[in-house]
Amino acid sequence: MTTVLLLRHGRSTANTGGVLAGWTPGVQLDETGQAQVAAVGERLAPVPLAAVVSSPLERCRQTAAAVLDGRDLQLQTDDRLGEARYGDWTGRPLKELVKEPMWKVVQQHPSAAVFPGPEGEGLAETQARAVAAVRAWNATLGPDAVWLACSHGDVIKAVLADALGLHLDQFQRIVVDPASISVVTYTETRPFVVRMNDTGGDVAALLPPKKKGRRRKQADSDAVVGGGAGATV
Repeated sequence: MTTVLLLRHGRSTANTGGVLAGWTPGVQLDETGQAQVAAVGERLAPVPLAAVVSSPLERCRQTAAAVLDGRDLQLQTDDRLGEARYGDWTGRPLKELVKEPMWKVVQQHPSAAVFPGPEGEGLAETQARAVAAVRAWNATLGPDAVWLACSHGDVIKAVLADALGLHLDQFQRIVVDPASISVVTYTETRPFVVRMNDTGGDVAALLPPKKKGRRRKQADSDAVVGGGAGATV
């Protein structure tokens, strides 16, 4: 089983300004965002991470740096974890965008949404590249790895929708707050969504289990019939 911790960046100046930042350079965390990511770094300190991989955008690299503090790891970046490419919507106030006809498509039929302009991409493309990135890093890091991907709200929602087996048109039902952690464990048979939008839970259950001499009878990819007893902490 490979486990990925999907961490959204902390609150940014664009978030508080009501602007769709997209790939705009120079967007950084505000004071609240800095406090949020410092708290995340402290919470995750006991979790041994095989890698920390980030969107190349500043707000994510700032967030990932807080998790890396005190670890003997180098930050990796992957463009596939970068924000959705909103094209001509980039940098515009959200209060203006809600009046655009495309807004209803994004809300009701996001799989058909393609953002305008030469730099715009479809949300289906965003999902495809992000899921491909997660699975590629899973393969690189191996079946026993716990690693962290720092990305953006729509990107993480798209990855979670895929892991849940939801059509992309349902991804707006998922909430991913700034500095929240969502956790997916990938097995040979299926992904298991362990947490979503966690902004303060205990992380003991994320520690890898101690290796035992004999392999347990239940396969790692089997779901527990009846729901099980929960994580052992």
